[in-house]
Amino acid sequence: MTRPPGRRRARARLAATSAAVVALLLSGCTGGQPAPSPTSATPTADGPTASFVFATPAAPPSLDPALTRDVEATRVTRQVMEGLVTTDPNTGEPKPLLAQSWSTSPDGRTWTFTLRPKVLFQDGTPLTAAAVCTNFHRWYTMPVSLRSDRATLTFKSVFGAFSDQADLSTYRDCRAQGPTTVVLSLNDRFPTLLKALTSPAFGIASPASLTSMKANELTERRDGRPVSAFGQHPVGTGPFRLVSWKGRDVVLASFEQYWGDRGQIRSLTFRTMRDPLQRLDALSTGTIDGFDGVTRDAFAPLAQTGQQIVQRDPYSMAYLGINQEFGVLSDLRVRQAIAYAIDKQTLVRNYFIDGTDIADQFVPPRLAVSSDDVQQYNTDITKAKQLLAAAKYRGQAIPFYYPRDVTLPWMASPEKVYAELARQLTVVGLNIKPVPVAWSDGYADDVVAGAGHGLHLMGITGTYRDPDSFVGPLFGATTPEFGYRNAQVVTKIARARTLPDGADRTAAYRSIADQVSGDVPAVPLGFPVSALALSPRVASYPVSSTLNEVFNAVRLN
Repeated sequence: MTRPPGRRRARARLAATSAAVVALLLSGCTGGQPAPSPTSATPTADGPTASFVFATPAAPPSLDPALTRDVEATRVTRQVMEGLVTTDPNTGEPKPLLAQSWSTSPDGRTWTFTLRPKVLFQDGTPLTAAAVCTNFHRWYTMPVSLRSDRATLTFKSVFGAFSDQADLSTYRDCRAQGPTTVVLSLNDRFPTLLKALTSPAFGIASPASLTSMKANELTERRDGRPVSAFGQHPVGTGPFRLVSWKGRDVVLASFEQYWGDRGQIRSLTFRTMRDPLQRLDALSTGTIDGFDGVTRDAFAPLAQTGQQIVQRDPYSMAYLGINQEFGVLSDLRVRQAIAYAIDKQTLVRNYFIDGTDIADQFVPPRLAVSSDDVQQYNTDITKAKQLLAAAKYRGQAIPFYYPRDVTLPWMASPEKVYAELARQLTVVGLNIKPVPVAWSDGYADDVVAGAGHGLHLMGITGTYRDPDSFVGPLFGATTPEFGYRNAQVVTKIARARTLPDGADRTAAYRSIADQVSGDVPAVPLGFPVSALALSPRVASYPVSSTLNEVFNAVRLN
């Protein structure tokens, strides 16, 4: 249901008030205090001096943002690579980054960007318009072998198609007009281009590094998965450069020739700690300075030891995916039965952080395109059983994939969520076969690009503030994740992204929501709140609902 503006404003005020109350409570907590960090945070005239260790719940599969949407990968690459534009932390609107200004033609098909002067890549080569166009050309001409049938690669979800389907792509070409002027040409209007370009997938890499490290050749392996040399050592213009990626640690250092504010942190380490209890202990003993992936159960221990808890505004979607190409799941009645069997209130109340909203569609309410006409699947055990009987379901086993050993922004406790969902589905007569897969073993690839799964737990975090950031990756093309083949929905999504803000665009996204809800390619569960924990050493942290959290903006006491 779409909330009226007044209610949304009231909700925002309540969230801000609640955050302030939590901060006051935590600041007044008693108990054992963490050991102080051994490294001074005092800046000097020579630049940043502090070391900072941040624990993450999973390791990145690759550090090439063009080839992955993985949260932990983009957490690192946001520090190393920058795009033409970024987002304002307060409004969410695009603001200058590598491009200091831009303009668009009257027909909306030509965008001209003026680059910031005297910017260097971390390999010492200059940022030029030609370098920017080299990156766009790489994304547009991405070899088929690198796509792995993943419609969720950001370039395709944003622009619709690659160069081998040029007639279907919104993107046309990129031209350099002198050293600092970039001209992007489109085949159609794309009013939200600037918002889309804030995605980490559009971070500009050094062309020299793309060539020397053969970015399009996955000839190396990390944790058993193919990766390019560039994917293990990206080079951009960001405030931090990559030093090493060994074992659990990705180590970055402040880039001495960075064009902007280098901040206080000289050495930044992202350390993989899969166990939530290990992260809690490390923060309380001062081994780390912060961690992401705070679970519901961790709030009390964090408060008791005087740590800070920072919550992000919900801008993620958790869902139960359904593969229509798996046997009985091709029958709409079976998919509807699954939807009616789920008790979302119990799930959200018991396994998500307070403030998580139940979802009945795939775009967060804050984007104001929610439909009042989506098919509602309120819990109805009797109806679910009747649908299964009408579908002649005879107890066939349905493999249910779920991630283990990980905490995710869209699901802090996936194993517990799986257990509850499996129980609910079993009650109506479904034969659920558990298939746990460690996130580090390529869970996302298994369910997004693999085959053989029936049901699966998954989620998505919007990388820019627009409905297309959700429906584009999920339903903008046929994918192995859902086996969902609805050409009309694909066409509607392609059209919606070309419309300017207004009634027609809102109606387009509402129509998409209505049609998807009727087809049940997945069941939306909730819009989760995610949280991170910080030691008292941290004075401020650039929290972002889109995870655009760059550590040169961290301020230390």
